[in-house]
Amino acid sequence: MTSDPVTVELDAQYRQLREECGLLDRSERGKLRVTGPDAADFLQGQVTNDVEALAPGQGCYAALLDRKGHIQADMRILRRSAPDGDFWIDTEPAASGVVRHHLQTYKIGRDVEVEDVGAEHAILALIGPATGAVAGTPPLTADQNETAAVTGVECLVVGTEDGVDLIAASGDSARLRDGLIEAGAAAVDPAAAEILRIEAGRPRFGADMGPESMPAEAGIVDAAVSFTKGCYIGQEPVARLHHRGRPNRHLRGLLLGAPVEPGTALRLGEKEVGRVGSACVSPAHGPIALAIVRREAEPGAKLAVGEDGVTARVADLPFG
Repeated sequence: MTSDPVTVELDAQYRQLREECGLLDRSERGKLRVTGPDAADFLQGQVTNDVEALAPGQGCYAALLDRKGHIQADMRILRRSAPDGDFWIDTEPAASGVVRHHLQTYKIGRDVEVEDVGAEHAILALIGPATGAVAGTPPLTADQNETAAVTGVECLVVGTEDGVDLIAASGDSARLRDGLIEAGAAAVDPAAAEILRIEAGRPRFGADMGPESMPAEAGIVDAAVSFTKGCYIGQEPVARLHHRGRPNRHLRGLLLGAPVEPGTALRLGEKEVGRVGSACVSPAHGPIALAIVRREAEPGAKLAVGEDGVTARVADLPFG
């Protein structure tokens, strides 16, 4: 029997990402630049992580919360230079307007400028073990960043969990892309990169977490939250939940009996305990998904998925 051509191609791209180097255009992400003498102090009071602790060339993952501690956006923050404060922020596309509006609103009275630079910059991601050979850059830890020429194009090179992101002027993106392909990268579909993200158990804003979720429920506390910095919006409920140590809901993996659609209800017995978030068919694990589920749906529990007889086994993350 002949396999579905789309599945065959996706599997090939997955192997490219796992074994060599894939190229993915992530230019749709929201992009902001925050500058000025008060920039570090200002951001410190808005987001969950310790921005003031960043040295030039460092970065962090952070979230923007409402006053009840619910996630309004997540973002990457990079510190570019020290004297006057120069920070790069990129976000999921759906969250960029929320972040821009929030920062513009709360900067009143502060010596800070918030600029939307989305149209001016492209983001090309290299993913896979051959990333260094393709980019010709030294290894970088996650969010570490430095300026370098890559295939003759000046870029801000940013370390990621899976490789590097290359941030370049929009007008240079086609030349950069061509140079990376010539150096050995292969273009991949976003769906192939999503499989790696889901396997790693990294939640995505708008798919697995959102305004109904707190950082502890979404499993991002270790990466995104500092409990030693000063006050920020939403700090008190986040701190209370952390010290209580028992959120009512947790991000979990699902090993599915068959592919299902995001948003499908999950039941433990007769009780709904959550809904499917991101879902895919992994070449390594079969149908899998992420979901924020009630704490009684512990790893090993068997859940009913939807109304068609599909079941899922709850799993720890990342998928092993």
